Amino acid sequence: MADNETPRNGVDALISRDEGRRYWEGVDATVNGMLGGFPHVSRVDIRGSRNFLAKLGIGSKPGQRIAATALEGGAGIGRVTKGLLLDGVAQQVDVIEPIAKFTSQLQGKPGVRSIFNMGLEDWQPTEGVQYDLIWVQWCVGHLTDEQLAQFLVRCTSALNPDGGVIVVKENNSSSGRDEFDNVDSSVTRDDGTFRRIFTEAGLQLIQTELQKGLNVAGASLLPVRMYALKPAQSK
Repeated sequence: MADNETPRNGVDALISRDEGRRYWEGVDATVNGMLGGFPHVSRVDIRGSRNFLAKLGIGSKPGQRIAATALEGGAGIGRVTKGLLLDGVAQQVDVIEPIAKFTSQLQGKPGVRSIFNMGLEDWQPTEGVQYDLIWVQWCVGHLTDEQLAQFLVRCTSALNPDGGVIVVKENNSSSGRDEFDNVDSSVTRDDGTFRRIFTEAGLQLIQTELQKGLNVAGASLLPVRMYALKPAQSK
């Protein structure tokens, strides 16, 4: 191992795609189900995401730009697609979500263009389609480190080179190391692990901040961090 290489603890090897799918197939297709029994955090979450995008110049206020096309990875029932992306952020949204009963609520919704019922690890960009914004939230714990890096590389290939941005919004481990959750067969990554994976995927971090205000009404949640990413500059 090189002196500057971050050691890996290997907990992502415990991830089971089948176990993860079984867990989510048993979850109600509601905001309550998507948010693990804390539906009241949705408004705070969406507001924090909107404020973060505003700092990137994306939105409907004067001086901001609306993304012509966005992609949401791990869209679930479309809570973010409907409550954020199609509400003054993007004109059209494609979604990736492996659980078909969730995306049935998005069929025929104005602004929803393509629905890919597959895992992020299986998704391939559509030839000729570019995205101004790619939003990925609360889902990459079901990917191994390698799968996540490869997914981000594919996202980069579909990103509009003229100002396109990728945002990853995920829980951060509070223990200083990656943690495996055997309930839904996922990994909660440390901030340092995310940053290493982003670098391996050829991305540079242009903005990051912690979501504020999620620990409300008795909800004791992990830290949630937003990462804005663009392709690293070529030397």
